[in-house]
Formats: sequence, structure tokens, C-alpha cells
Amino acid sequence: MNILFAFAMTLIAGLSTGIGSLSALLTKKTNGKFLAVSLGFSAGVMIYVSMIELFQAAQASLEHYFGGRKGSLVTVLAFFGGMLFISLIDKLIPSEQNPHEMKSLEEKPGHAKDSEGRFPEQGKDLLHTGLFTALALALHNFPEGMATFVSALQDLSVAIPVVVAIAIHNIPEGIAVAVPIYFATGNRKKAFFYSFLSGLAEPLGAVVGFLILLPFLNEMVFGIIYGVVAGIMVFISFDELLPAAREYGEHHLSVYGLVAGMLVMAVSLLLFV
Repeated sequence: MNILFAFAMTLIAGLSTGIGSLSALLTKKTNGKFLAVSLGFSAGVMIYVSMIELFQAAQASLEHYFGGRKGSLVTVLAFFGGMLFISLIDKLIPSEQNPHEMKSLEEKPGHAKDSEGRFPEQGKDLLHTGLFTALALALHNFPEGMATFVSALQDLSVAIPVVVAIAIHNIPEGIAVAVPIYFATGNRKKAFFYSFLSGLAEPLGAVVGFLILLPFLNEMVFGIIYGVVAGIMVFISFDELLPAAREYGEHHLSVYGLVAGMLVMAVSLLLFV
């Protein structure tokens, strides 16, 4: 039963990319202010849950397993190891294809429809970018799905905030996949499909976690995974989400979104105290 619940939590987190694609396709243009607030909100959620919940959970597990001093050291190493891991992934993915480094889509060519309601040949480049964005997003979602699955297996009070954080984080990424494909093809269904498909990497990560990690799960493994995930979330927030939020709208909008995200997570975590 716990395993089915863990899969369900991972599926919810992954399919939230579909929410992002729907919100993007409801309007003719990407709303810069909406993106600024939502990206700031996502960063606030991830920073708060990482520093207040995940890091402390990692430290508690690892100190119990290794002892106080060594456990604290392993926690710090896992935290910064997560940052190093995600930074290497971002370096390997060109910025034009990186789902976290979204561009101002209205400034790109290929957005005007022809007399038949289709987009011109220039849209092929935009389509190529959208498809590779979907692929890159799937690569990012895979370890997130594994972390969500493992969290849900151990502790509900930790799993739900992680699911909320990752789901909110995936919504603007869903926008990043759907919008360029829609502007390139004029096909809303195709744009939604690829965005939805990229989110399925989350439950796929859960399957891998179940088949490979489950026999080896213990307090040390949970602690290291929590620490690594906390590092990944903090790095993405500061390196990618917040800068992107400022680019899409006024500086204060991203800060307001950040504070709102922290507040929402603070309240949600208090519900499980």
C-alpha cells in the first residue's frame, strides 16, 4: 500500500507539467508578470522546504547512522554534492535547450501565422528547441521522481512538501515546453502532449527507485538522498529560477512570489507538526 501511495505522489508531481502547458495555451502570449511571480513562488517553495525540512531530515538520519560529527559532515557533503550534480547537468545541456533557462518567446521569429493559419518555415527552429527542451526536462525530472518516491516511502510529512515543491517547480517548466512547440506548429494538442510526456519521467524515476534502490534503503540512503535533493533545489532556485523570474517581470514581483512561496510552504509544514 505504501508503495502504491509513493507511486501516486510521484505521478502527481510529474503530471503537473501538464498544468503548466494548459496555463500557457490559454493565452495568445506568455504573460511575463505571471511567469515572474510563478517562478519566484516556485523558488520560495523549494528554498524553504530544502533548508527547513529536507536538510534537517537528512542531518537527523545521518547523525543517527554515523554519529553527531560525522553525520553532520556527510549531510553537508550530500548537500553540496547535489549542487555539483545539478550544475554539471546544466553545463552539459546548452542554454537554448535547458528547461530552467527560459527565453522571451515573443522576441523569437516564426510567430506570425500565414494565410492558412499555419506558422512559417522559421517555426521549425522553434519546434526543434521545444522538443529538445522536453527531452532536457525529462532528464531533470528523472532524479526528482526517484527522490519523491523514496521520500513518500519513508515519511508522509516529508513526502507531501516535496511533492508540492516539485509540482510547483514543474508548472513553469511545462510552460517552457508547451509554448515554443505551440508557436512553431500552431497545434495546441501537440504542445500539450510533449509537455505531458516530459512529466512522465517522474514516475519512471520512481520505477527505477523501486527496482534498484528499494533493497538497499536504510537511514543512511534516505539521509544522503534528502541532502542531495535539498542541494539540487537550492541551486536551481538561485541559479536559474530567480534570475529567470527577474527577466520576465519587475524585480519586486519575483521577490513577492518568493516570499509567498515560503509562506505557503511554512503553513503546509505546520500542518504536519
